[in-house]
Amino acid sequence: MKSGRSAAGTQRYRCHNPECKTKTFMLDYRYKACEPGIREQVVDMSINGSGIRDTARVLKINKNTVISTLKKSRAALSR
Repeated sequence: MKSGRSAAGTQRYRCHNPECKTKTFMLDYRYKACEPGIREQVVDMSINGSGIRDTARVLKINKNTVISTLKKSRAALSR
């Protein structure tokens, strides 16, 4: 179901599935790091020995995003 537009003008959608992690989503994200599955790829690449800059280059996201994603995943694991 349509659920308005983002600040950039992209159509947002609302999910009716109660098991979804996010209530709204977009089909075309402006920034690649917001796409589903990128966070898991960052963690997997770091576990397999890829460096921060290598991960950022391969996934086409900023290295600061890689660092913050790894910090957040470490904090979530320590709980």
